[in-house]
Amino acid sequence: MSISAKDFVSELIDRAKVAQKEIENYTQEQVDTLVKAIAWNIVKEENAVKVAELAVEESELGNYDGKYGKLQKKVRGNLRDMLGAKTVGVIEEDEARGIIKIAKPVGVIGALVPCTNPEATPVIKAMNAIKGRNAIVFAPHPRTKKTNTLIVDIMRETLKKFGAPEDLIIGIEEPSMEASSELMSQSDLVVATGGSGMVKAAYSSGTPAYGVGAGNAVVVVDETADLKDAAHKIMLSKTFDFATSCSSDNSIVVVESVYDELMKNLQGEGGYLTNASEKEMVQNALWVHGHLNREIIAQPAHKIADVAGVELPEGKSFIMVEETGVGADHPFSGEKMSVVLTVYKVKDFNEAVDKVNEITSYQGTGHSCGIHTNDDDRAVEYGIRTKTSRVMVRQPQCYGNSGNWDNGMPFTLTLGCGTWGGNIASENVTYKHFINTTWVSKPIKEVVPSDEELFGDIMDK
Repeated sequence: MSISAKDFVSELIDRAKVAQKEIENYTQEQVDTLVKAIAWNIVKEENAVKVAELAVEESELGNYDGKYGKLQKKVRGNLRDMLGAKTVGVIEEDEARGIIKIAKPVGVIGALVPCTNPEATPVIKAMNAIKGRNAIVFAPHPRTKKTNTLIVDIMRETLKKFGAPEDLIIGIEEPSMEASSELMSQSDLVVATGGSGMVKAAYSSGTPAYGVGAGNAVVVVDETADLKDAAHKIMLSKTFDFATSCSSDNSIVVVESVYDELMKNLQGEGGYLTNASEKEMVQNALWVHGHLNREIIAQPAHKIADVAGVELPEGKSFIMVEETGVGADHPFSGEKMSVVLTVYKVKDFNEAVDKVNEITSYQGTGHSCGIHTNDDDRAVEYGIRTKTSRVMVRQPQCYGNSGNWDNGMPFTLTLGCGTWGGNIASENVTYKHFINTTWVSKPIKEVVPSDEELFGDIMDK
Protein backbone atom coordinates (compact mmCIF):
# COMPACT_ATOMS: atom_id res chain seq x y z
CA MET A 1 0.00 0.00 0.00
CA SER A 2 1.52 3.32 -1.08
CA ILE A 3 1.83 6.13 1.46
CA SER A 4 -0.22 9.28 0.91
CA ALA A 5 1.48 12.57 0.11
CA LYS A 6 0.22 13.93 3.43
CA ASP A 7 1.78 11.13 5.46
CA PHE A 8 4.97 11.15 3.38
CA VAL A 9 5.56 14.85 3.96
CA SER A 10 4.55 14.53 7.60
CA GLU A 11 7.36 12.04 8.12
CA LEU A 12 9.86 14.41 6.51
CA ILE A 13 8.65 17.32 8.64
CA ASP A 14 8.93 15.22 11.80
CA ARG A 15 12.52 14.30 10.95
CA ALA A 16 13.33 17.93 10.25
CA LYS A 17 11.77 19.05 13.54
CA VAL A 18 13.90 16.60 15.51
CA ALA A 19 17.03 17.87 13.78
CA GLN A 20 16.06 21.50 14.28
CA LYS A 21 15.59 20.96 18.01
CA GLU A 22 19.12 19.57 18.21
CA ILE A 23 20.64 22.86 17.00
CA GLU A 24 18.20 25.22 18.65
CA ASN A 25 20.78 26.07 21.29
CA TYR A 26 23.80 26.19 18.98
CA THR A 27 26.10 29.14 19.45
CA GLN A 28 26.67 31.72 16.76
CA GLU A 29 30.09 30.21 16.13
CA GLN A 30 28.64 26.72 15.62
CA VAL A 31 26.01 28.04 13.22
CA ASP A 32 28.52 30.08 11.23
CA THR A 33 30.85 27.09 10.94
CA LEU A 34 28.07 25.02 9.37
CA VAL A 35 27.14 27.79 6.93
CA LYS A 36 30.75 28.23 5.82
CA ALA A 37 31.20 24.49 5.42
CA ILE A 38 28.06 24.11 3.30
CA ALA A 39 29.14 26.97 1.04
CA TRP A 40 32.68 25.67 0.63
CA ASN A 41 31.66 22.12 -0.18
CA ILE A 42 29.41 23.40 -2.97
CA VAL A 43 31.74 25.97 -4.55
CA LYS A 44 34.87 23.84 -4.50
CA GLU A 45 35.76 22.84 -8.01
CA GLU A 46 34.85 19.15 -8.21
CA ASN A 47 31.39 19.66 -6.74
CA ALA A 48 30.58 22.90 -8.55
CA VAL A 49 31.44 21.26 -11.87
CA LYS A 50 29.25 18.23 -11.14
CA VAL A 51 26.28 20.35 -10.10
CA ALA A 52 26.54 22.76 -13.05
CA GLU A 53 26.92 19.93 -15.58
CA LEU A 54 23.97 17.97 -14.20
CA ALA A 55 21.78 21.08 -13.98
CA VAL A 56 22.26 21.77 -17.69
CA GLU A 57 21.95 18.12 -18.72
CA GLU A 58 18.79 17.53 -16.71
CA SER A 59 16.96 20.84 -17.20
CA GLU A 60 18.06 21.48 -20.80
CA LEU A 61 17.82 25.16 -19.83
CA GLY A 62 20.61 27.70 -19.82
CA ASN A 63 24.28 26.82 -20.10
CA TYR A 64 27.16 25.48 -18.06
CA ASP A 65 29.04 28.77 -17.73
CA GLY A 66 25.96 30.51 -16.35
CA LYS A 67 25.19 27.83 -13.78
CA TYR A 68 28.81 27.42 -12.70
CA GLY A 69 29.09 31.20 -12.46
CA LYS A 70 26.01 31.47 -10.26
CA LEU A 71 27.39 28.86 -7.88
CA GLN A 72 30.73 30.63 -7.59
CA LYS A 73 29.39 34.17 -7.28
CA LYS A 74 26.02 33.96 -5.57
CA VAL A 75 26.99 31.37 -2.94
CA ARG A 76 30.16 33.24 -2.06
CA GLY A 77 28.30 36.54 -2.03
CA ASN A 78 25.60 35.16 0.23
CA LEU A 79 28.26 33.95 2.65
CA ARG A 80 30.02 37.34 2.51
CA ASP A 81 26.79 39.07 3.51
CA MET A 82 26.34 36.71 6.47
CA LEU A 83 29.83 37.01 7.94
CA GLY A 84 29.66 38.66 11.34
CA ALA A 85 25.86 38.95 11.28
CA LYS A 86 24.12 38.02 14.53
CA THR A 87 21.28 35.50 14.35
CA VAL A 88 21.68 33.82 17.76
CA GLY A 89 20.67 35.30 21.11
CA VAL A 90 20.82 39.07 21.56
CA ILE A 91 21.28 40.61 18.12
CA GLU A 92 20.61 44.27 18.93
CA GLU A 93 20.44 46.49 22.02
CA ASP A 94 19.17 50.07 22.16
CA GLU A 95 19.84 51.47 25.63
CA ALA A 96 18.14 54.79 24.95
CA ARG A 97 14.86 53.08 24.12
CA GLY A 98 15.32 50.20 26.54
CA ILE A 99 14.94 47.64 23.75
CA ILE A 100 16.78 44.33 23.41
CA LYS A 101 16.16 42.12 20.35
CA ILE A 102 16.62 38.37 20.55
CA ALA A 103 16.71 36.09 17.48
CA LYS A 104 14.79 32.82 17.49
CA PRO A 105 14.49 30.06 14.86
CA VAL A 106 11.46 29.90 12.59
CA GLY A 107 11.36 26.10 12.70
CA VAL A 108 11.04 23.99 9.55
CA ILE A 109 11.13 25.84 6.25
CA GLY A 110 9.47 24.47 3.12
CA ALA A 111 11.41 25.56 0.05
CA LEU A 112 10.22 25.34 -3.55
CA VAL A 113 12.99 25.31 -6.15
CA PRO A 114 12.50 26.27 -9.83
CA CYS A 115 13.97 24.33 -12.74
CA THR A 116 15.39 27.57 -14.18
CA ASN A 117 17.80 28.07 -11.28
CA PRO A 118 18.18 24.64 -9.65
CA GLU A 119 21.89 24.97 -8.87
CA ALA A 120 22.40 27.94 -6.52
CA THR A 121 18.85 28.41 -5.22
CA PRO A 122 18.80 25.42 -2.82
CA VAL A 123 22.29 26.19 -1.54
CA ILE A 124 21.48 29.79 -0.68
CA LYS A 125 18.17 28.83 0.92
CA ALA A 126 19.90 26.14 3.00
CA MET A 127 22.55 28.62 4.15
CA ASN A 128 19.87 31.14 5.12
CA ALA A 129 17.94 28.46 6.99
CA ILE A 130 20.92 27.13 8.96
CA LYS A 131 22.06 30.68 9.75
CA GLY A 132 18.81 31.06 11.69
CA ARG A 133 19.07 27.57 13.32
CA ASN A 134 16.26 26.19 11.18
CA ALA A 135 15.75 22.98 9.24
CA ILE A 136 14.72 23.05 5.59
CA VAL A 137 12.87 20.65 3.27
CA PHE A 138 13.17 21.11 -0.50
CA ALA A 139 10.53 20.42 -3.13
CA PRO A 140 12.31 20.72 -6.48
CA HIS A 141 10.73 20.96 -9.91
CA PRO A 142 10.39 17.40 -11.30
CA ARG A 143 12.52 18.44 -14.27
CA THR A 144 15.56 18.99 -12.01
CA LYS A 145 15.02 16.49 -9.21
CA LYS A 146 18.40 14.77 -9.73
CA THR A 147 20.24 18.06 -9.48
CA ASN A 148 18.45 18.84 -6.23
CA THR A 149 19.26 15.41 -4.82
CA LEU A 150 22.95 15.83 -5.70
CA ILE A 151 23.10 19.20 -3.96
CA VAL A 152 21.17 18.00 -0.91
CA ASP A 153 23.44 14.95 -0.59
CA ILE A 154 26.56 17.15 -0.64
CA MET A 155 25.09 19.43 2.02
CA ARG A 156 23.94 16.51 4.20
CA GLU A 157 27.39 14.93 4.03
CA THR A 158 28.83 18.28 5.13
CA LEU A 159 26.50 18.47 8.12
CA LYS A 160 27.44 14.94 9.16
CA LYS A 161 31.16 15.71 8.85
CA PHE A 162 30.75 18.65 11.23
CA GLY A 163 28.69 16.73 13.77
CA ALA A 164 25.32 18.29 12.96
CA PRO A 165 22.13 16.33 12.22
CA GLU A 166 21.81 15.56 8.50
CA ASP A 167 18.05 16.03 8.60
CA LEU A 168 18.51 19.77 8.91
CA ILE A 169 18.45 19.54 5.12
CA ILE A 170 16.02 17.16 3.39
CA GLY A 171 15.08 16.90 -0.26
CA ILE A 172 12.00 15.32 -1.80
CA GLU A 173 13.58 12.96 -4.33
CA GLU A 174 10.37 12.20 -6.25
CA PRO A 175 8.53 15.52 -6.29
CA SER A 176 4.87 15.91 -7.12
CA MET A 177 2.28 18.65 -6.93
CA GLU A 178 0.64 16.83 -4.03
CA ALA A 179 3.90 16.63 -2.08
CA SER A 180 4.69 20.29 -2.72
CA SER A 181 1.23 21.29 -1.58
CA GLU A 182 1.58 19.28 1.62
CA LEU A 183 5.02 20.72 2.28
CA MET A 184 3.64 24.24 2.03
CA SER A 185 0.79 23.32 4.34
CA GLN A 186 2.84 21.54 7.00
CA SER A 187 6.00 23.64 7.29
CA ASP A 188 6.44 26.71 9.51
CA LEU A 189 7.49 29.04 6.70
CA VAL A 190 7.37 28.73 2.91
CA VAL A 191 9.96 30.26 0.60
CA ALA A 192 8.73 29.94 -2.97
CA THR A 193 10.94 30.80 -5.92
CA GLY A 194 9.41 30.03 -9.31
CA GLY A 195 6.41 30.73 -11.50
CA SER A 196 3.35 32.75 -10.54
CA GLY A 197 1.26 29.61 -10.01
CA MET A 198 3.73 28.28 -7.47
CA VAL A 199 3.88 31.58 -5.63
CA LYS A 200 0.09 31.92 -5.50
CA ALA A 201 -0.13 28.38 -4.12
CA ALA A 202 2.40 29.30 -1.43
CA TYR A 203 0.40 32.34 -0.37
CA SER A 204 -2.84 30.36 -0.26
CA SER A 205 -1.35 27.45 1.70
CA GLY A 206 -2.24 28.91 5.08
CA THR A 207 1.46 29.04 6.02
CA PRO A 208 3.44 32.29 6.26
CA ALA A 209 5.29 32.62 2.96
CA TYR A 210 7.86 34.62 1.06
CA GLY A 211 7.25 34.55 -2.66
CA VAL A 212 8.40 36.43 -5.71
CA GLY A 213 6.54 38.30 -8.40
CA ALA A 214 6.86 37.91 -12.14
CA GLY A 215 9.95 39.34 -13.77
CA ASN A 216 9.92 41.55 -16.85
CA ALA A 217 12.86 43.88 -16.40
CA VAL A 218 12.80 47.02 -18.51
CA VAL A 219 15.90 49.16 -18.99
CA VAL A 220 16.06 52.79 -20.16
CA VAL A 221 18.96 54.22 -22.16
CA ASP A 222 18.98 58.01 -22.19
CA GLU A 223 20.94 60.59 -24.16
CA THR A 224 23.60 60.99 -21.44
CA ALA A 225 24.59 57.31 -21.39
CA ASP A 226 27.89 55.79 -22.44
CA LEU A 227 26.37 53.84 -25.33
CA LYS A 228 29.17 51.31 -25.77
CA ASP A 229 29.11 50.51 -22.08
CA ALA A 230 25.31 50.31 -22.07
CA ALA A 231 25.23 47.97 -25.06
CA HIS A 232 27.82 45.67 -23.52
CA LYS A 233 25.97 45.45 -20.21
CA ILE A 234 22.61 44.87 -21.92
CA MET A 235 24.21 42.00 -23.84
CA LEU A 236 25.66 40.49 -20.65
CA SER A 237 22.28 40.58 -18.92
CA LYS A 238 20.34 39.32 -21.94
CA THR A 239 22.58 36.34 -22.67
CA PHE A 240 23.63 35.17 -19.19
CA ASP A 241 22.57 31.52 -18.76
CA PHE A 242 20.44 32.01 -21.90
CA ALA A 243 18.05 34.29 -19.95
CA THR A 244 16.88 31.81 -17.31
CA SER A 245 16.92 34.67 -14.82
CA CYS A 246 13.74 36.62 -14.07
CA SER A 247 16.05 39.65 -13.98
CA SER A 248 17.25 39.28 -17.56
CA ASP A 249 16.68 42.42 -19.67
CA ASN A 250 13.36 41.80 -21.43
CA SER A 251 12.94 45.23 -22.99
CA ILE A 252 14.97 48.37 -23.49
CA VAL A 253 13.45 51.83 -23.89
CA VAL A 254 15.77 54.14 -25.81
CA VAL A 255 15.65 57.92 -26.24
CA GLU A 256 15.43 58.62 -29.98
CA SER A 257 18.46 60.93 -30.17
CA VAL A 258 20.79 58.01 -29.36
CA TYR A 259 18.66 55.18 -30.74
CA ASP A 260 20.56 54.52 -33.98
CA GLU A 261 23.97 54.62 -32.36
CA LEU A 262 22.90 52.29 -29.55
CA MET A 263 21.45 49.82 -32.04
CA LYS A 264 24.76 49.78 -33.91
CA ASN A 265 26.56 49.07 -30.65
CA LEU A 266 24.13 46.31 -29.73
CA GLN A 267 24.66 44.69 -33.11
CA GLY A 268 28.39 44.93 -32.49
CA GLU A 269 27.82 43.07 -29.21
CA GLY A 270 26.17 40.14 -30.99
CA GLY A 271 22.60 41.36 -31.38
CA TYR A 272 20.61 40.54 -34.51
CA LEU A 273 17.87 43.02 -35.45
CA THR A 274 14.89 41.35 -37.14
CA ASN A 275 12.85 42.87 -39.92
CA ALA A 276 9.03 42.90 -39.78
CA SER A 277 8.53 39.44 -41.29
CA GLU A 278 11.26 37.89 -39.15
CA LYS A 279 9.71 39.46 -36.05
CA GLU A 280 6.43 37.67 -36.84
CA MET A 281 8.30 34.40 -37.37
CA VAL A 282 10.05 34.74 -34.00
CA GLN A 283 6.74 35.55 -32.32
CA ASN A 284 5.12 32.43 -33.75
CA ALA A 285 8.04 30.38 -32.48
CA LEU A 286 8.12 31.91 -28.99
CA TRP A 287 4.43 31.60 -28.21
CA VAL A 288 2.23 28.57 -28.83
CA HIS A 289 -1.49 29.00 -28.10
CA GLY A 290 -0.71 32.10 -26.06
CA HIS A 291 1.94 30.45 -23.87
CA LEU A 292 5.72 30.53 -24.04
CA ASN A 293 7.07 27.62 -26.04
CA ARG A 294 8.90 25.35 -23.59
CA GLU A 295 11.09 24.04 -26.37
CA ILE A 296 12.89 27.35 -26.83
CA ILE A 297 12.85 28.87 -23.34
CA ALA A 298 16.43 29.54 -22.18
CA GLN A 299 17.95 28.22 -25.41
CA PRO A 300 20.75 29.66 -27.56
CA ALA A 301 19.84 32.20 -30.22
CA HIS A 302 20.57 29.85 -33.11
CA LYS A 303 18.04 27.32 -31.80
CA ILE A 304 15.33 29.99 -31.55
CA ALA A 305 16.20 31.14 -35.06
CA ASP A 306 16.06 27.56 -36.40
CA VAL A 307 12.62 26.98 -34.89
CA ALA A 308 11.43 30.35 -36.20
CA GLY A 309 12.91 29.79 -39.65
CA VAL A 310 15.11 32.87 -39.41
CA GLU A 311 18.61 32.75 -40.90
CA LEU A 312 20.86 33.97 -38.11
CA PRO A 313 24.32 35.21 -39.13
CA GLU A 314 27.41 33.71 -37.49
CA GLY A 315 28.41 35.27 -34.18
CA LYS A 316 24.98 36.49 -33.12
CA SER A 317 24.06 35.64 -29.53
CA PHE A 318 20.73 37.42 -29.07
CA ILE A 319 17.79 38.54 -31.18
CA MET A 320 16.25 42.03 -31.16
CA VAL A 321 12.73 43.01 -32.18
CA GLU A 322 11.41 46.56 -32.45
CA GLU A 323 8.06 47.21 -30.77
CA THR A 324 5.70 50.10 -30.08
CA GLY A 325 2.72 48.50 -28.35
CA VAL A 326 2.20 47.01 -24.89
CA GLY A 327 -0.18 44.35 -23.65
CA ALA A 328 -1.61 40.99 -24.61
CA ASP A 329 -1.80 41.95 -28.29
CA HIS A 330 1.92 42.72 -28.18
CA PRO A 331 3.48 39.65 -26.52
CA PHE A 332 7.03 40.93 -26.95
CA SER A 333 6.22 43.48 -24.24
CA GLY A 334 6.06 40.66 -21.66
CA GLU A 335 8.57 38.31 -20.08
CA LYS A 336 10.18 36.03 -22.65
CA MET A 337 12.73 33.92 -20.74
CA SER A 338 14.79 33.78 -23.91
CA VAL A 339 17.63 35.65 -25.57
CA VAL A 340 15.13 37.90 -27.35
CA LEU A 341 15.29 41.61 -26.54
CA THR A 342 12.39 43.97 -27.22
CA VAL A 343 13.38 47.50 -28.26
CA TYR A 344 11.25 50.67 -27.89
CA LYS A 345 12.09 54.14 -29.20
CA VAL A 346 10.77 57.17 -27.28
CA LYS A 347 11.05 60.93 -27.60
CA ASP A 348 12.69 61.74 -24.26
CA PHE A 349 13.30 60.62 -20.68
CA ASN A 350 9.82 61.57 -19.50
CA GLU A 351 8.22 59.41 -22.18
CA ALA A 352 10.67 56.63 -21.35
CA VAL A 353 9.48 56.50 -17.73
CA ASP A 354 5.86 56.40 -18.88
CA LYS A 355 6.70 53.52 -21.21
CA VAL A 356 8.45 51.57 -18.43
CA ASN A 357 5.40 51.97 -16.19
CA GLU A 358 3.12 50.87 -19.01
CA ILE A 359 5.20 47.75 -19.67
CA THR A 360 5.62 46.72 -16.03
CA SER A 361 1.91 47.34 -15.38
CA TYR A 362 1.25 44.71 -18.02
CA GLN A 363 3.79 42.26 -16.59
CA GLY A 364 6.41 42.57 -13.88
CA THR A 365 4.98 45.19 -11.52
CA GLY A 366 7.20 45.53 -8.47
CA HIS A 367 10.11 43.47 -9.77
CA SER A 368 12.84 45.65 -11.27
CA CYS A 369 13.93 48.12 -13.88
CA GLY A 370 17.20 49.73 -14.87
CA ILE A 371 18.67 52.80 -16.47
CA HIS A 372 21.83 53.70 -18.32
CA THR A 373 22.37 57.39 -17.60
CA ASN A 374 25.13 59.65 -16.34
CA ASP A 375 22.63 61.99 -14.71
CA ASP A 376 22.36 60.81 -11.09
CA ASP A 377 19.41 63.11 -10.36
CA ARG A 378 17.58 61.50 -13.25
CA ALA A 379 18.32 58.04 -11.82
CA VAL A 380 16.69 59.06 -8.53
CA GLU A 381 13.69 60.53 -10.34
CA TYR A 382 13.38 57.24 -12.24
CA GLY A 383 13.35 55.37 -8.94
CA ILE A 384 10.66 57.67 -7.54
CA ARG A 385 8.36 57.42 -10.55
CA THR A 386 8.51 53.66 -11.23
CA LYS A 387 6.73 50.96 -9.26
CA THR A 388 9.54 48.48 -8.83
CA SER A 389 11.56 47.20 -5.88
CA ARG A 390 14.93 47.52 -7.61
CA VAL A 391 16.46 50.06 -9.97
CA MET A 392 19.86 49.17 -11.38
CA VAL A 393 21.91 52.15 -12.60
CA ARG A 394 24.54 51.46 -15.28
CA GLN A 395 24.58 47.73 -14.47
CA PRO A 396 23.64 44.46 -16.16
CA GLN A 397 20.18 43.93 -14.66
CA CYS A 398 20.40 40.19 -14.03
CA TYR A 399 23.81 40.53 -12.38
CA GLY A 400 22.89 43.46 -10.17
CA ASN A 401 19.39 42.65 -8.93
CA SER A 402 20.40 39.62 -6.88
CA GLY A 403 23.68 41.06 -5.63
CA ASN A 404 27.01 41.56 -7.34
CA TRP A 405 30.54 42.30 -6.21
CA ASP A 406 30.29 45.81 -7.66
CA ASN A 407 27.05 46.87 -5.96
CA GLY A 408 25.51 46.85 -2.50
CA MET A 409 22.46 44.70 -3.17
CA PRO A 410 22.15 41.71 -0.80
CA PHE A 411 23.06 38.44 -2.54
CA THR A 412 20.08 36.15 -3.04
CA LEU A 413 18.04 34.36 -5.69
CA THR A 414 14.69 35.23 -4.10
CA LEU A 415 13.53 38.71 -5.08
CA GLY A 416 10.53 40.14 -3.27
CA CYS A 417 8.35 42.45 -5.36
CA GLY A 418 6.26 44.12 -2.67
CA THR A 419 2.52 44.54 -2.74
CA TRP A 420 2.85 45.67 -6.38
CA GLY A 421 3.84 42.10 -7.28
CA GLY A 422 1.59 40.39 -4.75
CA ASN A 423 4.43 39.80 -2.26
CA ILE A 424 4.87 40.64 1.41
CA ALA A 425 8.51 41.72 0.96
CA SER A 426 9.83 44.39 -1.40
CA GLU A 427 13.48 43.55 -0.80
CA ASN A 428 15.96 40.77 -1.50
CA VAL A 429 15.03 37.83 0.72
CA THR A 430 18.01 36.82 2.88
CA TYR A 431 18.84 35.14 6.19
CA LYS A 432 17.18 38.09 7.96
CA HIS A 433 13.82 36.77 6.77
CA PHE A 434 14.51 33.31 8.24
CA ILE A 435 14.39 34.30 11.92
CA ASN A 436 11.78 35.38 14.44
CA THR A 437 12.66 38.29 16.72
CA THR A 438 11.61 38.79 20.34
CA TRP A 439 11.62 42.39 21.58
CA VAL A 440 12.46 42.79 25.28
CA SER A 441 11.37 46.19 26.56
CA LYS A 442 12.75 47.72 29.77
CA PRO A 443 11.37 50.87 31.38
CA ILE A 444 13.08 54.14 30.52
CA LYS A 445 12.68 57.68 31.81
CA GLU A 446 9.23 58.95 30.94
CA VAL A 447 9.33 61.80 28.48
CA VAL A 448 5.96 63.17 27.34
CA PRO A 449 6.24 65.67 24.47
CA SER A 450 4.30 68.94 24.72
CA ASP A 451 1.51 69.80 22.29
CA GLU A 452 3.78 72.47 20.83
CA GLU A 453 6.39 69.82 19.99
CA LEU A 454 3.80 67.50 18.51
CA PHE A 455 1.51 69.84 16.61
CA GLY A 456 3.51 73.03 16.10
CA ASP A 457 1.77 75.69 14.04
CA ILE A 458 -1.08 73.31 13.16
CA MET A 459 -2.73 74.44 16.41
CA ASP A 460 -2.96 78.02 15.07
CA LYS A 461 -4.78 77.06 11.85
